[in-house]
Amino acid sequence: MTKSELKDKIKTLVKQVWSSKQKSVDLDMPNSGDISLDDNVIPILSKFPELKQVLIDLLTTNYNLFVEDVAWIAPRPTTFQIELKNNQLFYIIHTDRSWIAQVEGKKYYLLNLDEEERAAEAIARLLYFTAPEQPEKEPGEGETPPEETGEAPPETPEEAPEEETPEVPA
Repeated sequence: MTKSELKDKIKTLVKQVWSSKQKSVDLDMPNSGDISLDDNVIPILSKFPELKQVLIDLLTTNYNLFVEDVAWIAPRPTTFQIELKNNQLFYIIHTDRSWIAQVEGKKYYLLNLDEEERAAEAIARLLYFTAPEQPEKEPGEGETPPEETGEAPPETPEEAPEEETPEVPA
């Protein structure tokens, strides 16, 4: 099998796999289909590409490092709940004129550049000031038992046996 035959076989296999998808991709044409691995992580972004662009504008192209999940929570006005990796939330609302970011109860109209910058700063504050919560470590968790380390187990004070008092006949 030559190199070109192997390439052709791989192309046909990939076309078969992607034919089951809704998008049609021509592998011979460069950039013919927007295949993104981010769509598998957050599938709702493939349904709403404008939302993906808003997230890129607010959080840069590396938004997937900060966003845990995106949920579509209201149909009209179309509202999305964005959950960050540190379990903080903000909302993005689509209106007829533009997108609105609601962060910590304050609305930022993303049509205006200065408000978009303020929204990005508010999201950065959410990420900066609220660190992810660490699960509490239960006692004994992650520690090796004393038998395995060769150490003697900690001594517990033995309780003195209670003295029996003889019954006094009355």
